[in-house]
Amino acid sequence: MKLQWTSKAHDDLSRLHAFLAEGSPKAAARAIRALVAAPTRLLTHPRLGEALDGFEPREVRRIFVGRYELRYEVAPRTVTVLRVWHAREDRGL
Repeated sequence: MKLQWTSKAHDDLSRLHAFLAEGSPKAAARAIRALVAAPTRLLTHPRLGEALDGFEPREVRRIFVGRYELRYEVAPRTVTVLRVWHAREDRGL
């Protein structure tokens, strides 16, 4: 399997880092490292996360990394990270 990130997911990471860095640059760096590392386990266990309804025929799932939700899509050879949010954010796709 291959791991990909959408441009929106990259934008989400940048936005979250900028927000967190205002309070603590070190905490921001730790959070982003954890978010970037988390999807690697999906390469061996792509269906680890909870399946989400409403995306059929796509297989969209989510995992939580601390207080962050990471949405991803499973395809035959690829796991694509779609979006990343803090649990308290408004979550429109």
